[in-house]
Amino acid sequence: MVEQSGVRVVRCGGNKINFRAPIITKDCRFLICGSGDSVKVFSTSTEECVHVLEGHTDQVTGVALNPANHLQVYSCSADGTVRLWDFIDGILIKTFIFGYPILSLYVSEKHAGVIFVIVAMENQNKGENFQLLALHLPKVPDQEVEAKDMFAVLCDISPNPGSTAFGQGGEYIASALGLRLNVYFFRKQKTYRFSLKATDKKGAKNAFTCVACHPKDDCIATGHEDGKIRLWRNFNQKKEYTYSTQHWHHNAVSSLCFTPEGMHLLSGGVESVLVQWHCEEVNKKDFLPRLGGAISHIAVSSDGQMYCTSHSDNKINIIHCSFKLSAVIQGLVKGNIWTDLVIDSRTKALVMNGRPGHLQFYSLQQDKQLYSLDIVQQEYIYEEGLDQFEVMKAVFDVRGNWLATVEERGRDSDLEFALKLWGFNESAQSLELNTTITAAHQDRITSMCFSPSTETTMLVTAAKDGQFKVWLLGTDSETQKEQASWSCDFVGSYHGLQPTNCCFSSDGSLLAVSFEEVVTVWSSDTWGLLTTLCQPPGPIRELCFGRLSCSKYLLATTPKNLLCWNLLTCSLEWSTPMDVHLLRSDPLSDIIAAFCLHSKSSDLFVFRPSEPRPLFTQKAVCEGKVQRCVFAPRAEPLDSCDERFQWLNRSRLYYLTEKMELLSFSTQTEDERILKSRKQLLVDDSVAVTPFYLLLGKHRRQQEEEDKLNFMTNQVSERTQHPQTSVAVKELLHTPAHVLPAASFLCSMFVNSLLISNTESREEKQPSEKDEDSDKEEDDSEEEMETGDGQQEIRTQGSVEEAPPKLSKAEEKELRRVRKTDFSWVTSLSSS
Repeated sequence: MVEQSGVRVVRCGGNKINFRAPIITKDCRFLICGSGDSVKVFSTSTEECVHVLEGHTDQVTGVALNPANHLQVYSCSADGTVRLWDFIDGILIKTFIFGYPILSLYVSEKHAGVIFVIVAMENQNKGENFQLLALHLPKVPDQEVEAKDMFAVLCDISPNPGSTAFGQGGEYIASALGLRLNVYFFRKQKTYRFSLKATDKKGAKNAFTCVACHPKDDCIATGHEDGKIRLWRNFNQKKEYTYSTQHWHHNAVSSLCFTPEGMHLLSGGVESVLVQWHCEEVNKKDFLPRLGGAISHIAVSSDGQMYCTSHSDNKINIIHCSFKLSAVIQGLVKGNIWTDLVIDSRTKALVMNGRPGHLQFYSLQQDKQLYSLDIVQQEYIYEEGLDQFEVMKAVFDVRGNWLATVEERGRDSDLEFALKLWGFNESAQSLELNTTITAAHQDRITSMCFSPSTETTMLVTAAKDGQFKVWLLGTDSETQKEQASWSCDFVGSYHGLQPTNCCFSSDGSLLAVSFEEVVTVWSSDTWGLLTTLCQPPGPIRELCFGRLSCSKYLLATTPKNLLCWNLLTCSLEWSTPMDVHLLRSDPLSDIIAAFCLHSKSSDLFVFRPSEPRPLFTQKAVCEGKVQRCVFAPRAEPLDSCDERFQWLNRSRLYYLTEKMELLSFSTQTEDERILKSRKQLLVDDSVAVTPFYLLLGKHRRQQEEEDKLNFMTNQVSERTQHPQTSVAVKELLHTPAHVLPAASFLCSMFVNSLLISNTESREEKQPSEKDEDSDKEEDDSEEEMETGDGQQEIRTQGSVEEAPPKLSKAEEKELRRVRKTDFSWVTSLSSS
């Protein structure tokens, strides 16, 4: 991570959880998978992330349960280490340093203390050859150990983890590469090789794609590029081997997996259909369709009660053995990003392209997808070369009530596109399609934006047909959203040039539209052209207004310059020679962020339009070009005193790289806040972290605070403690049931605690009754004294009508005590 001057670049989730096959724990409570350079532990019932196991410094390439302890898991990484974790407590137990990048990891119960890894072979020809090694793990107490004891099992194998599998618990291992299948027997230490022709008589492609071994019988299942599945038998004899062929998939089989008892074989491919083959009944199959993207991995729990499938759209489906979908773990969908990164003001979610034809709403705080909105509303067909609709643009209005999208299909000659407007339904709490405009323009839409004005809802679209159009929402939209209608209010153009960008000023009074090398400024009230800005020459890439104190400035970028105009004087304020390819303004401040490509890496410059000197610069924030960026408002502002970091106080800048990594900037203050929140969220390992549990935990903490306060007040007032808050009752209620002693012992202890509290209450009650009796006697005697004194005072005062001042009860009680005090010792002093 890049770190300089107190600010560092951090990954903000969105890593691939489908890079390698996940595993299900023995009790089926958790699912474990690699996610970037960390390992994530998910609850299979609530879909929540329970633990994030961090320690690797590179991509995690495999996970496997420890055969000797089902509460531990191995993970391997391209950083050349194998780590052993306690996934229940989220603790790193041991690190084995191998020293070479590891591509995959396998374990076997019959090979204790040994793991199998796939690594690249050292080859002088620099060819991509890989081998399977058996790595002995040293049994030493040190936490970091070098693992150097190894031997080669198979050479020249596929780097794909699905092309290698163990059979019968580790008696043999099968690996496929190209048109060759290798089977290595550990006892014989002998390898059998079987080959297929490139194509058969019907022209099918016979290349191997994946392998699975039967857990009980000598049977190997192989998947092929033509969608066929072959079941191999008698492979311990090279000349007498046989195989049978099954065929359902229309394209390559990507994953195969047997159930633990070997009754069923699961297969998946690009069709996104999980197929269950019955091994005893050849022609019987079960199907679970429409699971998402193409299936890349299949895994089964050790008891066969739960399946899981990984998909190309960064999703993991958890499926019950009855073929019913029970849970979905959805990560950030990474594919073709056509839309800009936008923030939904209602959910605070990041909105971008998701599955084909969809927009995904991704929570940046929880690192999970909230939901997916189907824009195209057509079933996606997985077929190469088929043109299908894609969402190209998406923009929200300032209140989050309306969403505008543009979908396209085809190329310039046969282009199809539509402008859709989605309204937020308050009762359903979801976005619903309100208007579809199929002929919004004559050519492709290049830019669109909503007006920030709260008085009217206005959308502007610019297209290659040389026009920009203004769309207005009907006046009845606030009361009857079902009948809300959109209409074209104005059509503008400038000398037949193509508009490329459009944006509104912060108050919505001005609209700036760039026409190739010219920037035009229009009034949103009269739609009259106010001025044109056209220096220095160069096509306009980006266009944005300043905000707050810098709202009088308009910024634009060309391939060679960054320009800033003063709209009050209609003159160029300043310019600098920079190749800025991305320009974004912070909606909550006057800050502008600019990304520049320099020496095959991107640099960041943060500045205010009022002064050309940058407030903050960061070199090489990522390799290659930054694709998209957005400012996201913070839920709680930071309190950064350093002026260089104040631009991060109210908003946070996110950007997407060429490798589809979602990155951001973090300060030391923010890191301390995150660390503090993590400590507060530590919970019991037996309970998954769910929203309900967190709500229950909040009430528990409030109850504990109330109990503590009541206990302190009881001590001050010397009141008796209730039996429910005694030590015995607390131990009985808060101790796990499986470690409690016999019920007879608990019963006697509980009864004794009740008796002790009752006797104490009686002892305290008796003196309190005596005090009450004495107080009553004092009151009676004092009343007689007060009546006598009152008569004397009336005689002496005579005609005085003023009543004596009233005393409070505490003052009267104190006065009575003073009267009863014996002052005879004063007379003895005076006589002496």
